[in-house]
Amino acid sequence: MSFTLEDLKTVSNLARLDLSDEELAQMVGNLNKVLESFRGLQQLDLSGIEITAHSVDTHSVWREDEPRNGLSRAEALSAAPASHAGLFLVPRIIE
Repeated sequence: MSFTLEDLKTVSNLARLDLSDEELAQMVGNLNKVLESFRGLQQLDLSGIEITAHSVDTHSVWREDEPRNGLSRAEALSAAPASHAGLFLVPRIIE
């Protein structure tokens, strides 16, 4: 399977992309090169390789999820451009 110019025109139309004929022709070539690379990868014998989510060993880099005190209401509202009765005021966007 390879991409044709017509395939790319259809996809670019669906994505509402206004691409020139030159851009479409260049993309067809690039996409077909990517597909060719994947075909090469599919030919590799990976039967002796263990499945992994990462190419290198990883360890948890996240801190422990422990409860802690956050900002007080006054601290949170201190940086707000506008507030009223302990709430953030934002511009109305729906009439």
